[in-house]
Amino acid sequence: MASREEAAATDAESKVKSKKKKCKKESKIRSVHANVRAEGEDNPNRHYADNKIKTTKYTVLSFLPKNLFEQFHRFANVYFVFIALLNFVPVVNAFQPELALAPVVFILSVTAIKDLWEDYRRHRSDKEINHMDCLVYNRTERRYVEKFWKEVRVGDFIRLRCNEILPADVLLLSSSDPDRLCHIETATLDGETNLKQRQVVRSFFDMDCDFDPSKYDSVIECEKPNNDLNRFRGYIIHRNGRRDALYKDNLLLRGCTIRNTEEAVGIVIYAGHETKAMLNNNGPRYKRSKLERQMNVDVFWCVIILLVMCSFAAVGHGLWMFQYGDKRPVFDVLSPEGTDLSPVLSAIYLFLTMIIVFQVLIPISLFVSIEIVKICQVYFIHQDAELYDEESDSHLQCRALNITEDLGQMQYIFSDKTGTLTDNKMVFRRCTVAGVEYSHDANARRLAMYQELDSEEEECTSHGGTLPRRDSTGSHHSVKVVLRSHSTKSHRRTGSRAEAKRASILSKHTAFSSPMEKDITPDPQLVDKVNECGSQMDFMRFHSQPVSQLPSDLGDIMDFFVALTLCNTVVVSSPDQPRHKVRMRFELKSPVKTIEDFIKRFTPSRLTSGSNSSSSSSLATNRSSTKGCSSLLSSPSADSTLTKLEEEAAAVSANAFGATPPNYDWKTKNPDGADLRYEAESPDEAALVYAARAYKCSLVGRLLDQVTVDLPHLGKLNFELLHTLGFDSTRKRMSVVVKHPLTDQITVYTKGADSVIMDLIKSPNTGNSKGKRQKKIIYRTQNYLNQYAADGLRTLCIAKKVLSKEEYACWLQRHLEAETAIQGREELLFESALRLETNLQLLGATGIEDRLQDGVPETIDALRKAGLQIWVLTGDKQETAVNIAYACKLLDPEEEILTLNADSMEACSLLLEESLHYIQAKFLCGSAKAFHADFAPFHVYPSPPPPAHWSSSHAAVHRLGLVIDGRTLAYALDRSLEDRFLAVARSCRSVLCCRSTPLQKSMVVKLVRNKLKVMTLAIGDGANDVSMIQVADVGVGISGQEGMQAVMASDFALPRFRYLQKLLLVHGHWCYSRLANMILYFFYKNAMFVALIFWYQFYCGFSGSAMIDQWYLIFFNLMFSAFPQLVTGTLDKDVSAETLQQLPQLYVNGQNSEEYKPYMFWMNMIDAFYQSLICFFIPYFAYADSDVDLFTWGTPITTIAVFTILLHLGVETKTWTWMNWVSICFSVALFFTVALCYNASCPTCYSPSNPYWTMQRLLQDPAFYLLCLITPAVALLPRYFYRACQGTIFPSPVQVGRQLDRFPAKDPRRDILNCSAESKSPAASLAKDPHRESERPDASLSVRIDGGVKYTRNSQDGLTLG
Repeated sequence: MASREEAAATDAESKVKSKKKKCKKESKIRSVHANVRAEGEDNPNRHYADNKIKTTKYTVLSFLPKNLFEQFHRFANVYFVFIALLNFVPVVNAFQPELALAPVVFILSVTAIKDLWEDYRRHRSDKEINHMDCLVYNRTERRYVEKFWKEVRVGDFIRLRCNEILPADVLLLSSSDPDRLCHIETATLDGETNLKQRQVVRSFFDMDCDFDPSKYDSVIECEKPNNDLNRFRGYIIHRNGRRDALYKDNLLLRGCTIRNTEEAVGIVIYAGHETKAMLNNNGPRYKRSKLERQMNVDVFWCVIILLVMCSFAAVGHGLWMFQYGDKRPVFDVLSPEGTDLSPVLSAIYLFLTMIIVFQVLIPISLFVSIEIVKICQVYFIHQDAELYDEESDSHLQCRALNITEDLGQMQYIFSDKTGTLTDNKMVFRRCTVAGVEYSHDANARRLAMYQELDSEEEECTSHGGTLPRRDSTGSHHSVKVVLRSHSTKSHRRTGSRAEAKRASILSKHTAFSSPMEKDITPDPQLVDKVNECGSQMDFMRFHSQPVSQLPSDLGDIMDFFVALTLCNTVVVSSPDQPRHKVRMRFELKSPVKTIEDFIKRFTPSRLTSGSNSSSSSSLATNRSSTKGCSSLLSSPSADSTLTKLEEEAAAVSANAFGATPPNYDWKTKNPDGADLRYEAESPDEAALVYAARAYKCSLVGRLLDQVTVDLPHLGKLNFELLHTLGFDSTRKRMSVVVKHPLTDQITVYTKGADSVIMDLIKSPNTGNSKGKRQKKIIYRTQNYLNQYAADGLRTLCIAKKVLSKEEYACWLQRHLEAETAIQGREELLFESALRLETNLQLLGATGIEDRLQDGVPETIDALRKAGLQIWVLTGDKQETAVNIAYACKLLDPEEEILTLNADSMEACSLLLEESLHYIQAKFLCGSAKAFHADFAPFHVYPSPPPPAHWSSSHAAVHRLGLVIDGRTLAYALDRSLEDRFLAVARSCRSVLCCRSTPLQKSMVVKLVRNKLKVMTLAIGDGANDVSMIQVADVGVGISGQEGMQAVMASDFALPRFRYLQKLLLVHGHWCYSRLANMILYFFYKNAMFVALIFWYQFYCGFSGSAMIDQWYLIFFNLMFSAFPQLVTGTLDKDVSAETLQQLPQLYVNGQNSEEYKPYMFWMNMIDAFYQSLICFFIPYFAYADSDVDLFTWGTPITTIAVFTILLHLGVETKTWTWMNWVSICFSVALFFTVALCYNASCPTCYSPSNPYWTMQRLLQDPAFYLLCLITPAVALLPRYFYRACQGTIFPSPVQVGRQLDRFPAKDPRRDILNCSAESKSPAASLAKDPHRESERPDASLSVRIDGGVKYTRNSQDGLTLG
């Protein structure tokens, strides 16, 4: 019994657990039913979000409380509101309570108005979007009716028309396209203008009639709303219980535009704020700058100073009261009850009163002023014409408004290569087919012509030679030092500005289609072979000979170009209608999707080697037979000898080659292939298709199940497309499975990275001549690949594989199972692709050139002179990346290169150890102490701290470059090795990480930022750079060929890499210098004004009284001294833009925070207290023993303080403009206007003190004018003397640069000062440090790990590892 009860209990428990698991699983799934089946409370979709969007933060009722709540998140606002409210307490109040509220209310109101305006603009945009029209199916009217976007609900059926924007995320159920495709443009999501294909859900593919929503009775189960644009998982359940998987290719995303499709129907899956586009819309990014973090520390110190001053005054007041004993002073203030206050209680009350009086010490307007200045700085950066790119018609974008000053403090730059340093305009350069290399010299001369045209227009010349070809040899885990003393080829962008402008007009709707990319000059030798191959195949077809008799080398050439044409996702569009696909439908068939379909289509008679059947004459599916679009095809060459009434055998024989007759059944008229436009998803694909077209192997039509190719001498051939295995970053290859019309064989064409394809090539059998030939081809191709990589070309390998019917059927069955799997679908599809893409036959390889952008070498050289460490993180092959790095001056031919390649964690650890020892022995010349000090932060060796004058970012930078591959980088980023890796990397002048994944890129940036505590900038152009851009302190996106994903994730967006130089060296320097000086000036100004009242407390028994009228106290910051500092903070230029770019070394000024050191805050405070002493005591002694009242003495002090503060700003201003003069004059005029009006307004206010007619009397007193002249001069004399001595005796590099601006360009004194500025620059001194200079250029380092490390001693180098 007990056992039964236990079993029952266990059963119940397991059921509960399974139920919980099921509930948990179901909670992650969204079920979507059609709204035509139910409405109102019965509708299961009623809980999902509607399609109305609302990006506003406020409503009419919630604005005031919500905005105030948000503003009070800033501590400063809470502090000032507290002070203002404290003034309402009678015992401690110092000013009129209403008057004390004025500054706080003003600041809060300005911010609230700004927020309200921004929210109103969002409201207008929302209203416009919500009231756009779309066609929604109405169940009562049984037709599609127009509705606003905001009225769309999940489960509605929507009819979409060409060029219409999608209102929600829609599952595609029907399309007017014969192939059940829908083309969309995703420019609003990722900026990519090329077309992307989306497919109708598989179960709705074979519908014979138009889709009828009223007959729809399926249920969709999919994942919950998320922001992943590249993923959609789910399945559709039909009434009969059948499930069909759903993919991202079935989903149309909100914001995309329908192209190439007259009409499409879909059901809404996600609406409104649950759509992927809205979930990705995070708005502008907000970060805290380094300067702001430093400023917050000094604000804290101001609070400490305030508390100290208030405590001092409270203690003084307590002692003052205590000395009277029982005799109360005549000025004593009684308690609210009318009793005397004790000295202690008086001191406490006075402490609170002094906080109110001294509140100006904490700058209330500083935060608002900084925001205003940053907005103005961003505006002027936007207006810089030199940051506008005419070719792309784009300019700099600033997406983060609050970190402009960080641009002037960068220390490390992490850059992508492709599309960032290069143009991402892939130009076909050369190729090797069947082991024979075709150099395409004429094409090289064409590119050189573009180069010369560009050079002439840009008035710049480039000198250099071509890199010698060399093989990549050595162990997989070896470290080498290579000395490059020869010049390198200049990888520059080709194409003149005029040519580029014309190209942009001609290819307005087509990506990757500039004349430079399209107009490829073919190699004559290869042209002859292609023509010979085509003519022989035509002859064999005419005489009904099997194509297998074609010589192997010619067969490989034709297969090579067929693979270039087929193995891609390029969409062919018409030249007169760039967004309308060219159709060349001979027979409509769906792709193979079931085993039954396979058996039906590939009968034994059709798959035998001697078959005479054509792929084009295969059994049509139900859809194709219904539409009656089947036709027989014959070759153009055979058409003259054949007639319609010839015998069937002859017709079938002719049709075996699937060529196109002159009068085939066109769906759309097809112009000549040379005039077609190609819509490619990547520049690599476009380059290869254009290359094939140069050899008359043109892609002329692409449909879902077939690709039409025009081949020389053969006409148009129709390849039946069975499967496409798309490219992904894991497999690094793409494959298509086709039915070859000439051989009737099932053929796999594969294109991918050489590092992957070469491992998938079938090992040749050297026992026969064919195997020996294949081995020779593989060997030669590998050598040519090494040469291409050495020349900086991007390499791709082309391969093929022929499948038998049985092999294909076996693979197909398992592949279909993987496609329909819900769990682990990606892993199963990867395994299925791997089974297909093995034992390949190598056809050849291509070399594609990605040209450097204009000005990249010069920009990198300037940034390096500016003291910036530049790391390039790329996914390219190591040899290619290294040669591009030489071309762009990232690597110097005169510096040694340290190459790290390891196959294991242990090998990587050993390499890093040996690298550290080598750096110690080679560069530090036995100075072990300096070496150990350098790496102290990493605890590699026990050591003392580094010297104080070495900055963390520049410590021990040697003339050494580091190259590391992705596998080794993965080991080096391990926690146990990351410190050693960083110690090696930071010792190198340049770092190049090859074959890096997006995750590795972000990990490297995070490692450097967190470990070295430096300012980092990441720049990239593609989706794979997003994580790196977001991790860095400042992220920069390039609006290039790979869409806008990097731009949308960035803080700043640039059209070209070269604009980074001016953005950092000029605008970054200015923004940092302006804000740093403005913040210091704010602290000085407030401290100086508050100190005047503090000195007066010694003469009024520390009672909290003030000789300055409360109106002046309250509005001093807000009115009298606000405008000049805003103008200076926006427009001041310490050095001209030309000088900053000529002397990049001046950028180090910001890197080392020279403008805002901690001691500068205290120096400003000391200066403020000194000036306040002068401004207080000179008028004090001038009016001593006179009968003037309090305000007649205090108003001159206020006036003198205003003059002194404005003149102080004048001393610190470097560039004077008319706006500076106007702002200062306006401030002075405003002060006197307010003073005169205020002093004349109220004769009986504020008794017993009365400011009536005070300023009017003072203006009649000559002593007042004398005080206003002498006092500011004496107060500012020490600062002026210090600045004068600093500029003449010990000038900083920036001051030398400022002196340069005073001389003409050809003045010899300018050259002398130029040398002086370079010698004084920290970057220059670092470069000249003997510890960092390579002493012997013939040094070499090589570590071999094959069971041990062997050391040898060299008489010149001291240590060589080999």
